[in-house]
Amino acid sequence: MSRVTGDFWDYLRGATPARIALGRAGNGLPTARLLEFELAHAAARDAVWTDLDTATILATLAPWHPILVQSTAPDRVTYLQRPDLGRVLSVDSYARLTPGRYDATVVIADGLSAKAIGAQATDLCKRLLAAQDFTFAPPVIALQARVALGDDIAARQGASSVVVLIGERPGLSSNDSMGAYITFAPKPAITRDSERNCVSNIRSQGLPLEEASRRILAILGLAHTLKLSGTGLKEDEALALLALRR
Repeated sequence: MSRVTGDFWDYLRGATPARIALGRAGNGLPTARLLEFELAHAAARDAVWTDLDTATILATLAPWHPILVQSTAPDRVTYLQRPDLGRVLSVDSYARLTPGRYDATVVIADGLSAKAIGAQATDLCKRLLAAQDFTFAPPVIALQARVALGDDIAARQGASSVVVLIGERPGLSSNDSMGAYITFAPKPAITRDSERNCVSNIRSQGLPLEEASRRILAILGLAHTLKLSGTGLKEDEALALLALRR
């Protein structure tokens, strides 16, 4: 059995991003720990309030003819105060989407962390669009968006399913985490959150893009087989089925 040398708490701190063994100075935290906390808190706030760099995303995905849309939340303040407005597509945006017949569509949504989307979304989107088993609609970049906005987009584009890549709520140890929500046969204002599958913690220090893409496509494949998503579809079963096909 190996022995831990040096300070035991230093060893544990090196094994986790969690805020443990902070120590104390009188009745408060040591100055260094307090400053670390304030820095992490500021970074989390910045992630929520930073605007998404749509120009770069549109340029990167230009070969797939991406479309920029927005929810009915007119600005960031309203978006944060009125989650319901972030779930509905604006009238102007609705008109920008062309109806068709597709297996799936990918929506890149700013959500609660534009930093996460800027770091990971375009690369993951390209991996998904390269999949041979599905016909994808032109990808959509959505501003002031909640997950359910993907239902409106998929219904308008005529896509049987939707993958929403969205910035997750930032925390003190992670402000660049992205989630992917997969929904089969989404219906605006009707589909419930229990009818979605989620692949979360997609980031450099979390779930790698290659593995995230594998899981999303596996779930998407089983969803099209079962004609459902959400609690009735298990990720482990999707991955097992993908392994059998190979």
